[in-house]
Amino acid sequence: MRFRLQLDSKNGSSIIPINYQYPLSAAIYKTLDNADADYAAFLHEEGYNVDGSLKYFKLFTFSDLKGQCKGNNDRLHINSIMELIVSFHLPEAAQHFVKGLFLSQDIDIADKKSKASFKVICVEALPDPFTNIENEVHSTISVRPISPCVAGIKNDKDDYDFIPPTDARFALCIQYNWEQKLIALKIPFNENELKVAVHLKNTKPKSRLMTIKAFTKQQTRIKGYLNFELELTGNQEQLQVIYNAGAGLYNALGMGCLDVVVK
Repeated sequence: MRFRLQLDSKNGSSIIPINYQYPLSAAIYKTLDNADADYAAFLHEEGYNVDGSLKYFKLFTFSDLKGQCKGNNDRLHINSIMELIVSFHLPEAAQHFVKGLFLSQDIDIADKKSKASFKVICVEALPDPFTNIENEVHSTISVRPISPCVAGIKNDKDDYDFIPPTDARFALCIQYNWEQKLIALKIPFNENELKVAVHLKNTKPKSRLMTIKAFTKQQTRIKGYLNFELELTGNQEQLQVIYNAGAGLYNALGMGCLDVVVK
């Protein structure tokens, strides 16, 4: 399930860090915690585990902020109501509960240099684009990232070497991550059942280097990509997972949020 939020600055023009993904993720956790501390703690500390491994998934993501803003060094100056898509892989029965969590809530986006407070003035539940797909039938859809999509391969230092969509391994990484999410959720799939293909547009994919936990000892950088499309093949339940939870790495930090491409 996913929602479109409208955020209105409580102090007129506001300034937020250009690397707002981590503080925005923290604000979403805080909103969940205010209503259901157990669920928020589960997402933050545990998530959904792949049996026999240390891999956990939060199964939620969010889009880039959309609205009128202007960059100035490492800050964004906000000059309008901003829109944000928040996406969860949860049963539809929880839709009204989750919608109520965000309505009229305050969301603070801050780091050590600046802080801005926003009021959630509208929460719109968005339709599931897969309701007309029979679960036994495999369908192919085209999606585009509305936040940077991150794919990487672990190196000898146990860090990720991030790879672009122009690399053939990119699609393999996205598919592997998708399969791991399905395993964590105990959703069955057969070998060669799922398919991921990258479709490049007329222009090159746009990279974005983002700093996470800025100005702390845990500061790290990740690289994601926009301006391309993914072609995904799966059944209804399988497609809902990658659509709701995000594609690739670092979904809970606002990476890999997808939108269906209308042909």
